[in-house]
Formats: sequence, structure tokens, C-alpha cells
Amino acid sequence: MTTVEHHRAPNGFNLVPPPGWDVIPLRAGTKEAVDRIVRKAVAQLPAGFPKDDIPKARLSLTQEMKKVVRRASAKGGMTLYLPTERLHGIVLPVSFVASEPIEIPRVRPDSGPEAVLAALASEIPGAQTRELDDTAALRSEREVPADPTQGVDVAHRRVEYFVPVPDSVPDQYLAFSFSALIAPGSDPAFYDTLVELFDAVMGTFRWSYA
Repeated sequence: MTTVEHHRAPNGFNLVPPPGWDVIPLRAGTKEAVDRIVRKAVAQLPAGFPKDDIPKARLSLTQEMKKVVRRASAKGGMTLYLPTERLHGIVLPVSFVASEPIEIPRVRPDSGPEAVLAALASEIPGAQTRELDDTAALRSEREVPADPTQGVDVAHRRVEYFVPVPDSVPDQYLAFSFSALIAPGSDPAFYDTLVELFDAVMGTFRWSYA
């Protein structure tokens, strides 16, 4: 008798963010996560910060957090990752978003996700194939110039990973998008380091079957 091996698609994934980062779920529990981050930030205000200005600082931070959350949600975001603790006195101007799974038709009926990745790689300059938890993925990197007409207020370095969900029917894909704001006159090596940090985080990617 021949034994048929049945595979099942994962129902999620796990990532290990860097120390000092927070995770904001965008499907449910968003408000609670934002409130927690705002409380933490207010608790970290300098000892000499005027008490009368604390409510204004709390309101300003809450509004900024809501703006970031709305922007991530509008782009199909599922989970938002943000640095919320200072590093050498500054909060890193970076974030990354895991997007909701999307369906993409196969290139041919008898082809798989690899053909889709190959087709995308041929269209995206500098795209590279990577492997995440035994799954072929596509990585791309580029600098996005500021263009207010396109809704891009500040230039930034963007790195994206495109990952097919194993054994999904129909074929589904996850996208992870990293963004680092580029300050005028800043050292490019600084942003190279931030990109390396994101790549290291993606190296912790594991599928979840629980």
C-alpha cells in the first residue's frame, strides 16, 4: 500500500524583532498596543520634562502613532514593527510591516510559486532570491525619493521580501516591507547598517503551524 503524504499550509509566522522594538497588530488589539507604547514613551521622558507639558506630549505621540498605524493598514498591513526605545539617545527612523496574504495566479497551470518569483525578479532591478525557513523568497532594495505628489513626504530606503506560503491553495504570498527615512546629508553607511538589521530579523523568520 502506498502512503500519501499530506501537506498543510502554515497558519502564521514568527519573527524575532530587535531589542527595544514593539509589535502592533493591525487586525485586532491595535488600540491596546498603541496605548501601551504611548505609556512607555511617557514614562521614559527626561526627569526635568515639565509636568504641565506631559498631556500635550502624550496627545502628540498618540496622534503620530495613529497616523503610522493608518498608513500601514491602508497598505494592507497585518502587523507593524516599530523601535520604541532610544538607541544612543535617538529613536531609529525605521519601521517594517508584514502585509496580509495576497493571492497571485500561477504563471502556468503546471507551474508553482518559483515561476512567479522568477517572473517578478525579471521585472524588479536588483531583486535576489533568498531562503526563509526552507522557502524560496524574493528580496529587493531601493531608495525612494521624496515626492509629495505621490504621497512620499520624505526620501527613504526600502527593502521588501516577498514570500510564498507553502502548500496554500490557491497560491498565497506574504510581503514584508522595511522603510528607513533618509535625513539630508546623512551617512549612507548608517542606512546600510539598518538594512543589515532588517535582514537579520528576516533571518529569524519561521512558519507557524500551531
